Amino acid sequence: MFGAVHFGIVAACVVLFVPMGLAGWHLSRNKVLFFSGILFIALFVGVHITPYFTSVSSFVNTFPSTTSSLPVSYEQDDRDVCVSVLHNVIYEFKSGNMDGPLNDSSVHEDLSWYWDKSGPFVGCNFQKLSKVDASDLLNGTWVVVAGDSQARLFVVSLLDLLLGPEKMEAIRGDLFKRHSNYQTVIHSIGLKLDFLWAPYAKNLTDIVMEFMGNKRYPDVLVIGAGLWDMLRITNSTEYGSSLQHLNTYLVSSLPVSPEYSTTYPVSGSVSVPTPHLFWLGSPTLINRMLNTEEKKVKMTDALYAAYEREMHKSKLLRQSAGPAFLLDIKSLSQKCGDQCTEDGMHYKAAVYETAVHIMLNALIIESQQKL
Repeated sequence: MFGAVHFGIVAACVVLFVPMGLAGWHLSRNKVLFFSGILFIALFVGVHITPYFTSVSSFVNTFPSTTSSLPVSYEQDDRDVCVSVLHNVIYEFKSGNMDGPLNDSSVHEDLSWYWDKSGPFVGCNFQKLSKVDASDLLNGTWVVVAGDSQARLFVVSLLDLLLGPEKMEAIRGDLFKRHSNYQTVIHSIGLKLDFLWAPYAKNLTDIVMEFMGNKRYPDVLVIGAGLWDMLRITNSTEYGSSLQHLNTYLVSSLPVSPEYSTTYPVSGSVSVPTPHLFWLGSPTLINRMLNTEEKKVKMTDALYAAYEREMHKSKLLRQSAGPAFLLDIKSLSQKCGDQCTEDGMHYKAAVYETAVHIMLNALIIESQQKL
């Protein structure tokens, strides 16, 4: 396949050598000039109208950007395998104090994590993205994260990666205002990030309906709710009905592909689906550690299991032929264990950092990109 440079060389050769060939056939000078003019005009028009034809443009755009540090590499089979094992991580505790606050990134000094390198992981090349690579991946995008305190902790980890510890400290207070929205723009990479406080599943449907009304959708949408439904409503059937309504609106209103596996180009030097949907799952609940008696009575293992069943029945998740990729906080928090939580519900920063990197690696894989 030829790139733009190759195409230009071929075009120049056509303009140069075809008239010479015609002259070699002893045509008159006027005829040679006529054919040369026709060729030049045809090539000129072709070059300028190419961007307006989708099939041709997509052909040209299949070439990776020379400025990108994330060249295309994944085949379809590799993508399927790698996506299926993204959550197979290992947490490692180091000697030292594990009593740091949940929203304090300094906890990484005591707790680290990495991907298991055995079995199907060989060849997946999962990596913790640096600030530069994460910024490159999300350059020029609009990211919306909607949900409860779990979603807020996810946003903290994402911003901690993109901004660095010093800049993060300046906004940490605003981000942790209870039950409030938060919006920011990172001008250096043109990233807009919205956190929307949406503790109940029905709140998420309202948000999707607002996108539909405005006819403007984020590039990356991360949503999740369940804990408040468990505590305040305690009706798994109603929760399941809310998720089914949410799924109906997502599929009917957002411009997602039928296969829910897209490789659309994104602003910046890499590709991100538009929009790419993630479901932020509920964490493992450790009942004996919950910090109120009401939570211990209502948020039982049985109720949690019932809510999980309704989640899978809703067909919202990718593994149930739905549109949303699961960021499995339950699995991650379970692997981290009770040493990673103070209240049996909210976990150390490393858990949400892991979820952020899983999301970023999923975007890379599904965009046929690789570090």
